[in-house]
Amino acid sequence: MNPSELIDKRIADLADWRGNTLANIRKVIHDADPEIIEEWKWMGSPCWSHDGLICVANAHKDKVKVTFAQGASLPDPDKLFNNGLDGNRWRAIDLYEGDKIDAGALKNMVRAAAAHNGAGSKKKKLAGARASRSKALKK
Repeated sequence: MNPSELIDKRIADLADWRGNTLANIRKVIHDADPEIIEEWKWMGSPCWSHDGLICVANAHKDKVKVTFAQGASLPDPDKLFNNGLDGNRWRAIDLYEGDKIDAGALKNMVRAAAAHNGAGSKKKKLAGARASRSKALKK
């Protein structure tokens, strides 16, 4: 099965509010960034990437957790992050039964994460180009 099929299966297997929540999160992520890539990592975690990991979503017994890989570097004007606030990299959104997803705020967070990844990707490409140019000049 490909990652999208595995995520479909995970959502279907969660026959309660967690499946609906995960499906809603997935839709918002795709609405925010149509170029996002679905992945399946760490022995069963739905992940979304664009120029690097954007976020991971997992259904736990009492919550659905959406963890942003570069969350500490992202603006959070809508105060979505409610877990992992003391970490130096990751930040998470814990959603419990009955919680509503602020789709607009989540879209903004996904877009900010993609932009952050894109900026990092451009820096790596520039550094690589500079290194190649330096090597060529030394010859």
